[in-house]
Amino acid sequence: MEIPLKLSILDQSPAAEGETAAQALQHTIELAQHAEAWGYHRFWVAEHHNSRRNMGSSPEVLISHLLARTDSIRIGSGGVMLQHYSPYKVAENFNVLASLAPGRVDLGIGRGPGGLPRSTQALRTQPGDVPNSKSLDEKLKELRQFLNCDANGNSLSSGLIATPLPPQPADVFLLGTTAASAEVAADQRLPYVFAMFLNGDEAEMRKAIEIYHSRSCPNPEFQPRAMLALPIIVADTDQEASGYAENINVVRVRLASGRTFTVFSEEGAREFGRQSGEDYTFQVQPANVIHGSAEAVKYRLIQVSEEYRVEEIFAVTAIDSFQKRLHSYELLGEAMITRA
Repeated sequence: MEIPLKLSILDQSPAAEGETAAQALQHTIELAQHAEAWGYHRFWVAEHHNSRRNMGSSPEVLISHLLARTDSIRIGSGGVMLQHYSPYKVAENFNVLASLAPGRVDLGIGRGPGGLPRSTQALRTQPGDVPNSKSLDEKLKELRQFLNCDANGNSLSSGLIATPLPPQPADVFLLGTTAASAEVAADQRLPYVFAMFLNGDEAEMRKAIEIYHSRSCPNPEFQPRAMLALPIIVADTDQEASGYAENINVVRVRLASGRTFTVFSEEGAREFGRQSGEDYTFQVQPANVIHGSAEAVKYRLIQVSEEYRVEEIFAVTAIDSFQKRLHSYELLGEAMITRA
């Protein structure tokens, strides 16, 4: 029986202890090729800066290579941290990608910094630059105008065109970890992905999805598309999966200004706070990993999709061993994906 639920992968190009960055990126390529063969719907790569743990600092470059090394699976970003960049340049990058592989490119936008404050500052300004005062919401609107303008620049009053113009522009998504991100996605009529692998607070996820659906309902011209990016581990036995999952945590840093960020260790939280120059607190949260044998995880994912009214789930698997991580995705695909 076919399950009306799309299954995708969000990969952070993790480097296990003793692995090089080149090995981590090669694993991402291999995983994307396997995901395509196993029938996954999308394969997204993350953006992290100044990280010794996650090697994907330039999703646009990595996406281009993955498109060339695969044939049909949709490839995208999960996501590009638009707050750092020019919407015009991001539109150009993804118009090039969509021209190279029409109908296969996704542009997921993230609302977080993708790194610690020092790397954020390095991305945003150089000596002599004037800081960009536009909000992320304003940049998102501008980006979408550039992606959807016609050959005469009719969508923009300036007539500026982000060439090349692909036959089918990249699909745009918004990723977030709070209810505020759900509001932005609904107001801008965008598909929304709640990233639970970055915020394990299930109450916040529920609130965000409810807000997204409720704010989208009054608009008959927009069909809401809610998705979840969940930490998932599948193994041959429930006991084996529990062993992988039990030590996986996320650390939420709260600055005195009220802003919150996710890191993956207490050491990272302290460094984030130090670089921010603000008073801070942090809380270690269990990652709320959905784990178990293939059948147990399949049952739970169907429950989650019905409970939250989501049409697609991104699996994020944090096992240090690449072969075991690969096996987890293979088991999940065998259980969840119906092949022709």
